[in-house]
Amino acid sequence: MTRRRDSFQAQHQAQQQIARRRRRPIAAAATAAALLPTLFSASACGGPADASATTGDLTVMTWAPAGTGSADRPGMTALAEAIGRDVNLKGGLNGRRLKVLTCNEHNTAEGAKSCAQQAVDAKAVAVIGSYSQYGDDFMPVLERAGIPLIGGYGISQPEFSSPLSYPVDGGMPALIGGSGRQLVEAGCKSVSLVRPDTPAGDNLLGYLANALKPAGIKMLDVKAPEKSSDYSGVVRKAIGKDDPGNCLTIALGNEPTGNLLDSYRRLGPKNTKIASVIGSVQQSVVDSTGGDGGPLAGAYVTSWYPPESAKTWDGLRAVVRTDGGRTIDVSDPGVQTTWVSYEVFRVVSDKLTAAGKQVTAKTVSGLLDSGEGIDVGLTPPLNWGTTNMLPSTESPRLVNTWVTYQVVKDGRMTLQQPGFVDVRWVLTGSKPPA
Repeated sequence: MTRRRDSFQAQHQAQQQIARRRRRPIAAAATAAALLPTLFSASACGGPADASATTGDLTVMTWAPAGTGSADRPGMTALAEAIGRDVNLKGGLNGRRLKVLTCNEHNTAEGAKSCAQQAVDAKAVAVIGSYSQYGDDFMPVLERAGIPLIGGYGISQPEFSSPLSYPVDGGMPALIGGSGRQLVEAGCKSVSLVRPDTPAGDNLLGYLANALKPAGIKMLDVKAPEKSSDYSGVVRKAIGKDDPGNCLTIALGNEPTGNLLDSYRRLGPKNTKIASVIGSVQQSVVDSTGGDGGPLAGAYVTSWYPPESAKTWDGLRAVVRTDGGRTIDVSDPGVQTTWVSYEVFRVVSDKLTAAGKQVTAKTVSGLLDSGEGIDVGLTPPLNWGTTNMLPSTESPRLVNTWVTYQVVKDGRMTLQQPGFVDVRWVLTGSKPPA
């Protein structure tokens, strides 16, 4: 199941051909056909964003909540500002000063709409690497202005359906599907999914079920409150009789995950294997819960990216180090997604400039829609062309279906196996590849 980096493109193309011939249902083809006019009209449309200046500052925006509690992602906007300073100290982006605007969306619908409107008013050429669960509110504002969203965090459905959204990761669907496959390979006989008691949490069940079904593994749905200081009842339900082969995977925010792990440690199960996904668990959570002596010792983790210790993150570490980096946790997946997203924008800017084109909202989205792969070295090559869309009415823009398998070893999150694993078949409900 592993995919080494040097064979991503050939294998990915082969899988696409097989999927088109054997597994994609007629309804998926109809969906793709229905999407084509929308996609092409969006990339060709004019709009207020086309008035962006072609000389002088190149304006972009990044937003995330701050000062709200467990949803806060201040590192994302802090990194965006640090990237702007670093780029400008080095002479700008292809000779143009990069003006990075940031906005606190306050974890509210009105806050998200306000941030989007600020991007429109500033004639931003893109919104990059932002975090908000209110895609239904902010995405229409960007669409009316023709402004592309590059690499939102992936927690709202419009980020995977809007023709002006270019997600760089597979969001929670890829993570939870990948976690299921990781636990199948770990020999689990039953899997408990500990997830928030919300509609978003409800949506995770199908992906995990798709991952477990081919192996005949039983799944238990364990709903958990988003905020609690005591998750003892949740943990008791998840571990059941603590039989050998029992496993649980956690899909909560990192703060409630930390509280849940306190309850897990107090109950002290002997046989249950624990797993989670990036965003619920990251290196800082491993550290704060006791490292190699804590409940996450030996835990399985599914991520979108290589672990924070990988050399591929050297560029991120260098920018954070140069900028001070005291408020930026480079192991945070929101920070990492922001970095990947700005790297995508940099590559797009380079390609447009090399072709003699101005960098505007229209040309950025046009290049991304063209089907030309964008490779920044931290994910398999990204491609938002129409032939690469996911055959899904809900998430056609979910084009990065690759994940990494990690394990907590000696208190550090490390790769369990080299390379990425493609879970596209899990997300489409298809049969696993032979």
